[in-house]
Amino acid sequence: MRLLVTSDAVGGVWEYTVELAHALARSGVEVIVACLGPPPSASQRAMIRPDEPLGADAQAGSVTLMETDLPLDWLCADAAPVLAAGQAIAALAAALDVDLVQLNMPTLAAAGPMPVPAIAVTHGCVGTWWEAARPGVPLARDYRWHSVLTATGLRAVDRVVAPSAAYGAIVQRRYGLADAPVTVHNGRSPLCLDKPDAPPGDLALTVGRLWDGVKNAALLDRVAARLPIPFLAAGAVRGPHGETVRLDHLRPLGQLSAAQLGSHLAQRPIFVSAARFEPFGLAVLEAAQAGCALVLSDTPTFRELWEEAALFVPLDAHGEDHAAWCDAIEALMLDAARRRDLAAAARDRAARYTPAATAARMLALYRELIAARPSASKVAA
Repeated sequence: MRLLVTSDAVGGVWEYTVELAHALARSGVEVIVACLGPPPSASQRAMIRPDEPLGADAQAGSVTLMETDLPLDWLCADAAPVLAAGQAIAALAAALDVDLVQLNMPTLAAAGPMPVPAIAVTHGCVGTWWEAARPGVPLARDYRWHSVLTATGLRAVDRVVAPSAAYGAIVQRRYGLADAPVTVHNGRSPLCLDKPDAPPGDLALTVGRLWDGVKNAALLDRVAARLPIPFLAAGAVRGPHGETVRLDHLRPLGQLSAAQLGSHLAQRPIFVSAARFEPFGLAVLEAAQAGCALVLSDTPTFRELWEEAALFVPLDAHGEDHAAWCDAIEALMLDAARRRDLAAAARDRAARYTPAATAARMLALYRELIAARPSASKVAA
């Protein structure tokens, strides 16, 4: 099977794509990753060609990177360049004679049907993000074109996939889809920990796009002011459109490499996410794999993924109840047994969310769609 997968190097979609591609290669799939938006860094490019072998039982698949110079939808000012990018991806799929296209940017499908079966994986979009960031406020006019393209693209593909059932329900409602997206949970390989058996550290950690209001870094900054332990924050404080967040009490670590993040997670801090909006949450999974106790916002996505394996804190209407977060974190600091039990439960739950499990579910979808609608060139051959 030859597969064309679109990706970008700006956020978590890159890690998702690389992990999925290598897991598919172990099943004999030839994966071509078409990168849109800003070019990947040297370390990101290196992820495409890992040093470790596929393994003796692996089939002879492959992963190839193509840097397309095509734009990323949410960095565009209007629909025209996104539609042009969609047409370019369709032409690329035909030229490469692939069996199926996986679009990790559903707006690309709005330009028209692909020459082969197509799956859209909805990792997040402007419309659903806006609902969480500005509840009750209509989508700004400047972003309405994006919502229209997303709706068109989701209807144009053969199947829509979401990384959680909770987010799939949001997408179905937002865009009026007749069928709910298929749920395929994300997978992640555990980060390398320099001290995997270290005792839990007296500190807290949050990871994410700190500039993004839905991640609630401002709330956690107020929490950090009251905690008797250091509260570290990894991630960018400035967004691509100039968004910023002021942090007076959180200790910013900046953008971390996988090795750097692994070093912090090896200290087994209490991991905290107060996100109001999270389609999946790879950072939470990484922390759980490292054996961190989790304190999470009480949202449908986090409940779906981490029920009985995390401590949940309700978000008030304005997401400003920092006292409840302080109480939850301090309670774990004072109760070593409970912290240990939660950490063990999180690690056990994380074992479900592997690249191999994600790839197996996606491969079944690929085969189903290819069998139902083989391309004209394949039929002719």
